[in-house]
Amino acid sequence: MDHCVFIHTNHKQIVGALVAQHALRRNSRHNDKFEVRIIHTEDYPFLRAREGQEYLRDGVKRTWLYDDLQSFTPLRFMPPELMGYRGRAVVIDPDIFAVSDVWELLSRDMGDKAILCRMRAGPKGFIDRCLASSVMLLDCARLTHWRVEEQFNELFEFKRDYSRWICLKLEPRETIGFFEDEWNDFDRLTPATKMLHNTRRMTQPWKTGLPIDWRPAEKFRLFPPLGWLMRARRKLFGEYALLGKYRPHPDPRQEQLFFGLLRECLDQGIVTEDMLREEMRRNHVRHDAFEVLERTPPLAA
Repeated sequence: MDHCVFIHTNHKQIVGALVAQHALRRNSRHNDKFEVRIIHTEDYPFLRAREGQEYLRDGVKRTWLYDDLQSFTPLRFMPPELMGYRGRAVVIDPDIFAVSDVWELLSRDMGDKAILCRMRAGPKGFIDRCLASSVMLLDCARLTHWRVEEQFNELFEFKRDYSRWICLKLEPRETIGFFEDEWNDFDRLTPATKMLHNTRRMTQPWKTGLPIDWRPAEKFRLFPPLGWLMRARRKLFGEYALLGKYRPHPDPRQEQLFFGLLRECLDQGIVTEDMLREEMRRNHVRHDAFEVLERTPPLAA
């Protein structure tokens, strides 16, 4: 098929990916026109092979951890290869949930661009001019230079900086266009939202109360001493030490959306009760998930 939506994920975010897949199908009237595929880190051994090795990120050498919450991010560049460098693809993170028909994005006029996306929010966007590659519309035929395993390995040869790669700074800027922010709405759910992105990891609704298992930034242009402090914390106490726990999402409607979708996944057998309990045991899903499901009203049709 010439149109596909890809959700890239790892073992820690597989429940989010399955819920995201369900949301895409649930909210499209054009399901016969596109595929939905999950790209899982376990299918790409080159990611695990670099465990414990140093790579370049924001000009700083970091240790690659396959078990990190976001070890899947290099796979957002896989769709052109998987499509045989043909057709259209949308790629999304596993914490992004469609509330409208993704076919509107897949089928839109790209205006002779190879990539459509949006800007990052906050200093990353306004100061660093970082583009949000967490949702991209791709013209795969124009991205034949994307070779993920080779380019991933360049991180460890210090030939490629992870942050510049993820922020699309290595792409010719004239080949990149922009879609409306609502296609990658950062923790904002309004009547205009097309796809909700629970991008603030600290408040992802299915993680509330769990110990933090992701690594914060160590470079802050507005206040560099904070980066020095974060590096010292990591070196003295360990990767996730002193980071605390995930907090409740400030918007209860976004928690209700996720758990409403998860309830439908359980009803349809997309996620089983045994799987959910195992993910809770592994600290990938909050321990009170079943209590939250009980108090979550069904979603509107």
